[in-house]
Amino acid sequence: MGTPEHDEEITDDFELAGVPDSFQRLWTPYRMAYIKRGQGQVKSEDDCPFCTGPQRSDEESLIVHRGKTVFVVLNLFPYNSGHLLVCPYRHVPDYTDLTVEETAEMGAAAQQAMRVLRAVANPSGFNLGMNQGVAGGAGIAAHLHQHVVPRWSGDGNFFPIIAQTKAIPAVLGDIRQDIADAWEQD
Repeated sequence: MGTPEHDEEITDDFELAGVPDSFQRLWTPYRMAYIKRGQGQVKSEDDCPFCTGPQRSDEESLIVHRGKTVFVVLNLFPYNSGHLLVCPYRHVPDYTDLTVEETAEMGAAAQQAMRVLRAVANPSGFNLGMNQGVAGGAGIAAHLHQHVVPRWSGDGNFFPIIAQTKAIPAVLGDIRQDIADAWEQD
């Protein structure tokens, strides 16, 4: 950095790379290993945590609710405390693969998850979403799941970007128990 003339010289030196734009870039070459290894994709139902989880205890699998066609589980790698996943029991990859009954129960479970999280943790807002397919960002694309992420004003900070660290203020087992208890009371 320096004078405007110096900056112009630097820009001239990089004409082969294209015209400079206003975007800041965060280079994350460490993610290439994840991309090249298939982005953590599940190869079969035997390897799918959403298929094997319901076969274990709720505490062991972090399940907070079991319905008829879907279950709700605490995310093992949460964006925030209380980050829940609504999953059909059936191993289907796409939202369009759900039956009418599964779709209805999935929606009702997401609504209940929001009510419970409001009672337990008083978030200021929520992110709800489904990442469809590997290119759509799904970490486990083979088994559909909906994210219910509680949000608080100011909960985003530089830690995840700079230090690859997310501050989660409670133990997953304790969070699971609080949510499961509130789910049953509501």
